[in-house]
Amino acid sequence: MSNQPTQNQNKGAYLSLMKGLKELDLRGLCVPSDLLLIGDHSFPLAMNSQGQTLMAASLYGSGRIVVLGHEGYLTAFPALVENALTWLRGEGSDNLTVGVNNKVKAVADNLSKSSFQVKMVGSLGDSREFGVYVTDAYSMGADIKNLVAFMKAGGGVLIAGQAWHWAANHPKENTLLQFEGNKVSGVAGIYFSKSHGEMEYLPVYPQVPSSWMAVVNGMDFEDDLEFLLTGVSEFDLQGSAVSSEILVHGSLAFPIGTTKDGQTFLAGSYYGQGRVIVVSHEGFLGRQTLAPFWNNAIHWLDEGRQGVVGIASKNALAILSNSGLKCESTEFKEGLSVFVSTAYSDKHAKEIREFVAEGGGLLIGGHAWNWSQINPGQNELTHFPGNHILNTMGLSLLRGTIIGGLHKAPEPKQFIKDNYHFRHLLHRFSGHVAHGEKLSKHEEENLKRLGRDGSIFLHMDAKECSSYTQVVSSPTAIVMKSGMPQVCDSCPVKTPKDHLLLSLATEIYKVSPNPDALLPYLIKDNPLMPVVYNHKIKTDVDTAAEEWISTGLYLSPGMKTYIAMPEEIVNKGWKLTFLEVIKHIPSRGISAPSSPQHLGGKFQGSSQNKSGGPIEVTVQMAVPAPYYKSGVTTPADWSLLRTAPSPWAELEFENIILTIPSDVVRSLERPDELAKLWDEIMRSIADLAAKPHKFPRKERFVTDVQISHGWMHAGYPIMAHKATAAELVSTAHIRGKGLWGPIHELGHNQQRGCWEFQPNTTECTCNLWSVYVHEEVFGIERGKAHPAMALEKRNGRAKTYAEGGKKLATWSMWVALETYMQLQDKFGWDAFKKVFAAYFKISSPKDNNGKMNLYAVTFSQTVEMNLSAFFKSWGWPIDAATEEKLSTLPTWSDHPMVQYG
Repeated sequence: MSNQPTQNQNKGAYLSLMKGLKELDLRGLCVPSDLLLIGDHSFPLAMNSQGQTLMAASLYGSGRIVVLGHEGYLTAFPALVENALTWLRGEGSDNLTVGVNNKVKAVADNLSKSSFQVKMVGSLGDSREFGVYVTDAYSMGADIKNLVAFMKAGGGVLIAGQAWHWAANHPKENTLLQFEGNKVSGVAGIYFSKSHGEMEYLPVYPQVPSSWMAVVNGMDFEDDLEFLLTGVSEFDLQGSAVSSEILVHGSLAFPIGTTKDGQTFLAGSYYGQGRVIVVSHEGFLGRQTLAPFWNNAIHWLDEGRQGVVGIASKNALAILSNSGLKCESTEFKEGLSVFVSTAYSDKHAKEIREFVAEGGGLLIGGHAWNWSQINPGQNELTHFPGNHILNTMGLSLLRGTIIGGLHKAPEPKQFIKDNYHFRHLLHRFSGHVAHGEKLSKHEEENLKRLGRDGSIFLHMDAKECSSYTQVVSSPTAIVMKSGMPQVCDSCPVKTPKDHLLLSLATEIYKVSPNPDALLPYLIKDNPLMPVVYNHKIKTDVDTAAEEWISTGLYLSPGMKTYIAMPEEIVNKGWKLTFLEVIKHIPSRGISAPSSPQHLGGKFQGSSQNKSGGPIEVTVQMAVPAPYYKSGVTTPADWSLLRTAPSPWAELEFENIILTIPSDVVRSLERPDELAKLWDEIMRSIADLAAKPHKFPRKERFVTDVQISHGWMHAGYPIMAHKATAAELVSTAHIRGKGLWGPIHELGHNQQRGCWEFQPNTTECTCNLWSVYVHEEVFGIERGKAHPAMALEKRNGRAKTYAEGGKKLATWSMWVALETYMQLQDKFGWDAFKKVFAAYFKISSPKDNNGKMNLYAVTFSQTVEMNLSAFFKSWGWPIDAATEEKLSTLPTWSDHPMVQYG
């Protein structure tokens, strides 16, 4: 969705239009149409208790439009009409001339005593004397194009009518597209629907109306799919092209091609009087196997005009030139019937949106995942160029990917019946929560997906857009009705409904116009904790790598504070990362603000591309946490700090920081002894990796109730389940039983692609550090450090591998580790240190065959022995060039694999 108009402009327009009005009594003989609103600029003026919009306004081009759901409202509410005329002529305009169509003569009578100069006319024609034109929504004929042009050039249009009667007399025609009034108002994003509006007495509120009850009066799209899929049985997305997922969120948008899992890679939409189709990789536009679909698509977009198809995508020209339409290679220009483009430029975004709104067709292809990788931290919904065109049309390209394959084309009737649509299911779920409306099995199966899509949609953060705020009102009402699951280790989230609530609640809180009102529904058990005030945090960071800086503070759920940041770190890549405790609520972060800034959540500082030097920040109010830092925290300090009320504690040592539940450190009396042990562990890890003892960035280890995958995983931070926390802080446990898993993950962080042979060694070479640390630091021999390292098991794996044909496909994890252990048994740990050191000075091939030959050469030259035969005995692809290079060295002829032939 685009950046105009702003929320304040919408609110200001609404207040101008409703000035002096306290209520609207819509009860009576006028049965209005429910109005459907789309796009960035339309907003409701009157909405009944059913969520039906009965009056609305919008902007288009330089002009404005007000739409009333029945022509009787033109005379029933004279004050509203005068307000509308004033707003429609625009700020700064001194043109008081109002053209009134003869069919609504009564409007002129009501305006006889106003300051407006009224002129009765049979049609607008090409007249430019009017500032505003008033008409009903029927039988406009040639005036349609003139009215759109008039509005686009800066004129104001007041149009009133209802479409339900017309729809009853034209049952086979699409009301949204064919009803005369919609050919004008639809361009500005307001449609008369075939649904009756409920007539009520409505108070006029001081804010733009919004309701979770709002029904999406869209289309079923069956006829469109029938046309588009004629002669199409499957979509060929095979090959190396990786496409993006498409979020279908508009009322008039629909999926065309989806995977078995429901991911959309091809979708269409109506927008104004035009149409759009988006495919999530531009390469597919030129794919011959998709030619039958593209032929259908280009004719669907052209709508029988037989006009010119302008093609700005080189991939598409050859395929579309066989469509029977006139195709030419061109950038966007006037006079086209259809425009074909990629999604990587928003140079003509406004013109393209208007082109489609006024009846043009748009075919656009592209993906957002690569853009997201190149632009880390940026939101593809709001910053990706293609979405500046597509968002307002109800479609968005996401960073999520779809892997190539053959995907069956849907059967239109069944597809429509089973189709998941974000807006429709959100409305249905709102009714389910509020009124107990029963969901179908298919709807229940899609609730988890709804939560994910809802969370993504809310990242659009388009508070200026009525259709966005309308969506926001639904999950807000849902959360306030049901509350958020109070998730914890003993109360995990299991049901689709709870997954949905958990996905939406945090995002709704971020975009809510009144987040404080939501807090009691989000957090039900939130005991007060002691706090510290005006706490100063000093740090000195000079690394360019992204790094978390511990604060020793915690913000309990819903707690707010102010933080003063020095000017020199503003816009220098600093970020405040909130760590909140499905079982677990996702984290969130914001960029370092100028001083002061209002914040809420539990946080650590994160820095990247910093200016260097010491800095000091001041936190107005926060909960103290148990926080120990080697060389800084004294025994007296710790005796108090370990009792600090925060549920999270941090222990910061020379090269590692442990983030653990506070209950595991309450009884920790000698953190200095634990620090000494962890310093020894980390130095030994550096030793084996042939690196300096001082890590450029301290490793981090975080234990939590739930992590993204596995029991532990490497990264920054290393993550582990909470049960591991007590082991990490017990010197007796570490020295007595070891820490195979945690050292395994620290070993992962030492792996380097130049001597890794993925995927074979991914879970193998990291264990070199586990063996090394257990033997060299803990004094625990490898056979006792892990059951799989017992000698009989090692020998058994080597024998089974050799007898199985020495196939590299099975050379992984423990089997692969035995190769390295045999080298270590013969040459010791110093050989590995020298080999790892050598790799800092040599360049490595990219393929495994080349890398394995280089490793054989490097290790052989390091130990001054020809190891070709040894590596070949393990099935390594040692080539003749390697053997020749090592031929002058003595051969290791009695290696352990000789016995297996």
